[in-house]
Amino acid sequence: MASRLASLAAGAGCLAGVAAAVLAARHTGVTEHSPVRPPGSWRDAWTWGLVGAFVFYVAGVALLRRRPVPRAAVLVLGAAIQLAPLAAPLLLSTDAYSYWDYGRVAAVHHGNPYADRPSRFPHDPAYRRMGRDWQHKPSVYGPVFTLGSEGVAHAAGDSPRSATRAFRIAAAAAMVALAALASLWGPFAAAFVGWSPLLALHFAGGGHNDVLMMLFVLGALAAARAGRYRWAGPAWVAALSMKMTALVFLPLRALEAHRRGRPVSHWSFAAAAILVAVVASIRYGPHWLAVLSPVANQLHSTSSLGLPYWAGKLGFPERYATDGLLAVFAVFYVWLLREAWRGRARLGLAACGLLLATSWLQPWYAVWAVPLAAVEEDTLARLAALALSAYFLRDALPL
Repeated sequence: MASRLASLAAGAGCLAGVAAAVLAARHTGVTEHSPVRPPGSWRDAWTWGLVGAFVFYVAGVALLRRRPVPRAAVLVLGAAIQLAPLAAPLLLSTDAYSYWDYGRVAAVHHGNPYADRPSRFPHDPAYRRMGRDWQHKPSVYGPVFTLGSEGVAHAAGDSPRSATRAFRIAAAAAMVALAALASLWGPFAAAFVGWSPLLALHFAGGGHNDVLMMLFVLGALAAARAGRYRWAGPAWVAALSMKMTALVFLPLRALEAHRRGRPVSHWSFAAAAILVAVVASIRYGPHWLAVLSPVANQLHSTSSLGLPYWAGKLGFPERYATDGLLAVFAVFYVWLLREAWRGRARLGLAACGLLLATSWLQPWYAVWAVPLAAVEEDTLARLAALALSAYFLRDALPL
């Protein structure tokens, strides 16, 4: 009984830490860039609130691993943690403005976000706020997400606050749904996803679309687990139509299904893919097909979190580091394919390997790994996901 109360107390401590950070962010002038630097004593509230939240998160999931508690209690705490940053300003990223701009290219300017760069419309209110890296690039997001961005552009009008709020609410709701799906594997999985302060910070706080992709990936796994194989295929297509990163996981899952003799509905996958392709082609012409190779944008750029950046700091050429990491990941992926062929698709480990190999690495990409590690009995993947989450959280701290 005491250990059960301790795990819930840890979850409550995580919530308190996130709440302290949110309060500090509300007293900060600029919150859209990392790290956040609140004034005066609010800096301590931000820093120690997030550090404390993460410590309580790790302690909570460790306790839940040994003795689970009622699923409903875990989910209530998870929902509170994931929704809390909605009370803060936009946090740590301007990506929500980029989503808004790509939506406005089509909805307001009657252009094509896959062919017309935002710089073609420099007086648009979203253009002035989006990241410079994206001002001269067409959209790299999936067509279903872009259609949704058009809807936000129509609804928000010229209001930056309304637009970013819409993306943040959608991302926060997707995080709550992701934790609920993870709970099908038990309270531990629900807490591993729902109690993460890092994910709360970047989805309810930043409104990123990666959580939508992972919601459908986990939905596909849940459908197959429940024996509803016809729904798994469309869920995979929906994930890919948000971001193509999900393509890394699909061959592993397919090989595992083949090895285990599990039914796979190729027809439902094909039908959903054809439907998305037809709708996207009608709306955006053939230009949307460029999203089939979005990785090129990330492989040739380096962020301050990517390992090639740190290699450059040590005097090793970033280009060689990038190529070397890709080669290592290719070998690692062959091993993962071998594991899947033996009947075990280690998707969480695949996500962690992909994160380490990605030169354009962002902290919210942690959502690629956390939910998959949560639902798989893979201790190495879980430890790697927690280590990466700690590394990513540091990026938000003014240390």
